[in-house]
Amino acid sequence: MQHVAQLGELPDGKPVKIELDGTEMLLLRDGGTVHGFAATCPHAGAPMEKAAFCEGKLICPWHKAMFDVRDGSLLEPPALEPLRRFPVRVDGDDVYVSATALPPPTATQTLGADKAFAIVGAGAAGVAVALALRDLGFAGRIVLIHGEGGTPFDRTALSKAVLGGKMAPGEAPALLTPDMVEEKRITLMTDRVERLDRGGNTLHLASGDRLVFDAVLLATGGVARPLDVPGADRPGVHTLRTRADAEAIIEAAKSVSRVVIVGGGFIGLEAASALRSRGLEVDVVVPSELPMQKILGEEIGRRLRTLHEEKGVRFTVGKVESIAGNDQDAPANAVVLEDGQRLPATLVLVGVGVSPAIGFLDGLDLAEDGGLPTDRHMRVSGSVFAAGDIARFPFGEEGVPTRIEHWRVAQQQGRAAAAAMLGLDAPFDETPLFWTLQHGKRIEVHGHPRAFDRVEIDGDLEDMAFIGRQFRGETLVGLIGCGRDTEMAALTLTLPARP
Repeated sequence: MQHVAQLGELPDGKPVKIELDGTEMLLLRDGGTVHGFAATCPHAGAPMEKAAFCEGKLICPWHKAMFDVRDGSLLEPPALEPLRRFPVRVDGDDVYVSATALPPPTATQTLGADKAFAIVGAGAAGVAVALALRDLGFAGRIVLIHGEGGTPFDRTALSKAVLGGKMAPGEAPALLTPDMVEEKRITLMTDRVERLDRGGNTLHLASGDRLVFDAVLLATGGVARPLDVPGADRPGVHTLRTRADAEAIIEAAKSVSRVVIVGGGFIGLEAASALRSRGLEVDVVVPSELPMQKILGEEIGRRLRTLHEEKGVRFTVGKVESIAGNDQDAPANAVVLEDGQRLPATLVLVGVGVSPAIGFLDGLDLAEDGGLPTDRHMRVSGSVFAAGDIARFPFGEEGVPTRIEHWRVAQQQGRAAAAAMLGLDAPFDETPLFWTLQHGKRIEVHGHPRAFDRVEIDGDLEDMAFIGRQFRGETLVGLIGCGRDTEMAALTLTLPARP
């Protein structure tokens, strides 16, 4: 071990980055104890010297993954692995560190060695379940069924880095590497479930195989919702959900100068930012003047629209009546609105949300929106569980049935479902969080308030460096932040889990 600092030189509770033998690491003083960690978050490489230290947790500044400072174990996604630790010794006022990382924490119990668990869907929720099962000590068989094939990947990269040209579709970050599959003893199966036989605890697969399970987690996510208007199936009209979708849009963008995006939500606005960075003219058709106003409030919604307009994006308020072409089967050449406006476009991207992918389910009661009702443990019934976009779970103090289509929520629900599959009591009771990246500005929203009556803004909205606090009456129900990463990380724990 090498001497790196005096204890008195390290600020209490504030991470400090050092370099030792070519290895960057983090020192965190907690009173007379000093912890050593990796300098970057294992999720997306965020600089952990900007992390917040609160209530024994180290919170990533970018996407708010949480780690236990005692051993670096993962407490909250979107990270899927623990934070690497390094040995530290304090001798009087002298601090010594080794650049050889400590082994990751291991489960303290062994559970279900004779069981087989199936996971249908290898997205955010499905992968989180598989890894959480091993973290919790599950020793049985895990079969992860990936309908798309290939390596399970981070879908959030498609509308940001991939469409923006910063990475190819095949380079979207992997959720599971081959080494992780081997280390965690996961059977990754490329197949499609055609039918779930609950009575026989059996999955019937498109390949003809049958898979018998002791418990099954359904995490099939969503399918992009198409426009229900004449011409919506013309060549040149795209949705974005898969790598193949992204490849098709990128290829189409090479031969056009203008794109019309229908939808002013996360996908639509992120795609507008990404495609504008490629030099395309971008028109966005939105249902109201201020994008995402119901989520962000009037002032922040207006600033977001202005941000896009400063970059050359044009907004048109209206409703699409049809997608026009030269004749019935010809490619798209215009988006026609109900008021008669025609927006020329040979490339149209539809971003109007997703529908739960539950076509293989038979005999399960579905909600009006197609979601699959669960309890707070993500149990549908018996040995069947669900998480992610398809799950409609009790939310808030009143237990209002809710379906949330956010990446981190899917991961959190997956971890709760993993505990329930093992008979542990760890209900999903977390504060939702999502983030969006538009024109280089990352905006994060904590909470899922069903209603708020005012937003108090602290900071400079014009410079996109602010924190907005959403209130319902006198109750804080949501936080919106941009450019204030460390402070937002510290505020993460202040919201009620069920606003």
